[in-house]
Amino acid sequence: MTGIVNTLSSEATAQCDGRTASSVDLAPVAFAGYAHFTALQVREGKVRGLDLHLQRLRKASLAMFGRSLADEDVRKYLRSALELKPEGNLSLTATIYSSAGEFTAAESEAPLSMLVRTSSAFNGPQGPLRLDMVDHQRMLPEIKHVGEIAKTWFLRKAVEHGFDDAAFVDAEGRLSEATIWNLAFWDGSSVLWPRAPMLRGTTMSIVMRQLERMGISQQHQDITMDSLKALHGAVVMNSWTPAVEVRSLGAIDIPSAPDFVALLHRAFAAEPLMEI
Repeated sequence: MTGIVNTLSSEATAQCDGRTASSVDLAPVAFAGYAHFTALQVREGKVRGLDLHLQRLRKASLAMFGRSLADEDVRKYLRSALELKPEGNLSLTATIYSSAGEFTAAESEAPLSMLVRTSSAFNGPQGPLRLDMVDHQRMLPEIKHVGEIAKTWFLRKAVEHGFDDAAFVDAEGRLSEATIWNLAFWDGSSVLWPRAPMLRGTTMSIVMRQLERMGISQQHQDITMDSLKALHGAVVMNSWTPAVEVRSLGAIDIPSAPDFVALLHRAFAAEPLMEI
């Protein structure tokens, strides 16, 4: 087992507020951990679920800083980064932060900045994956924030134990999410989403709204060790892909469900690509 491959390439670029990022620009992020971000996959210069990414950044900024960048400014900075890759196929991360940094008692009026990093396009691992199950609850799980040492820690420990990655179990014994993934399950007729505190990913939201349009049954349920044994399939999803098959969670084997995987890919593909 080698775990999930880091895809940051030597062709990576970094811009701050629409211009090449300097060391001064990067310092508040490099030496602090109070920021949030979203990850996008750009294809032919377009993205799926742009509205969801803008909403994520806006809501997280309001929660963390009490203010947010205008959506049009966010789009302008994204477009500036895309101009560096004319073919428009790339992976992109947009991080919003304040020069006030961290360890301050109150948020200052320092302006918000957006760091945009691009790297080579990636579609995620092929799978199937085997996930370790660990007891962990992310801080502020509804926000996609930086500086989460636990995710890398549990990924590496999972690989040491012979798994590909790790899934989290909350204090009530419910599966919530994986290190950088949302989880989805199949009971033979409905898509099951974990009912637990977690980050609602943009890909998850895209799939949910397209499944609804397709008339596919969806339910939110407590997914526990005991209920895993009755499931007919499991996947992980994030910006890379709407479905990578999971064949085991801890010591519990999960049946292969190619039709479930295909359904989620079909739902995701139904979401139109949008101009930034």
